[in-house]
Amino acid sequence: MSKRNAHKRKQLAQQGFTLIELMIAVVVLVVGVVAVAQLVPAAIFLNSRNRADSSSLVYAQREMDQFVSQAFIPAPYTFTDQQGNTNCNVGGGLVFNAVVGSPVTTIGGHVAIDFTGGHIAGYSYYYTDPTDPTVMYDVRWAVINTGTANNVYSRRFILGVQKSGGDTPLPPVTLETTVSR
Repeated sequence: MSKRNAHKRKQLAQQGFTLIELMIAVVVLVVGVVAVAQLVPAAIFLNSRNRADSSSLVYAQREMDQFVSQAFIPAPYTFTDQQGNTNCNVGGGLVFNAVVGSPVTTIGGHVAIDFTGGHIAGYSYYYTDPTDPTVMYDVRWAVINTGTANNVYSRRFILGVQKSGGDTPLPPVTLETTVSR
């Protein structure tokens, strides 16, 4: 019978958790909850940044579509875009093989609009986001004509959109295309 009592006491001693085991489990759980809670503000920040970056790209694509559809209009080479911006210059006159409009730079081997200088009349404007009036987009472009005498063969458009204002500075979005006759 003593063997039986010893076995029964051993089983009783192994039931449940000790207080130290319970405290360790609570600490591990709290550390996990705090780590997950810190991800929520980071996710909100990244979501806001991605929305602004996507908005810049969509706006740049919409504006580039308008430039391409106006590629070979006659002098004065300007049009009014869908947002009501007047005197959007898409021709650059008859200057050939040179950048006309906003200055350009090279970033990582790619041509991009240089946003460090001021605006060039007819080649830039600010666009206010209708969903958030505190956010503005700086829109700039350049045109490179290819041709001879008074005959333009192609136009290369370089368009950049950069978010200004709001909560997060973003690098500019640059689109480039060439339209030929």
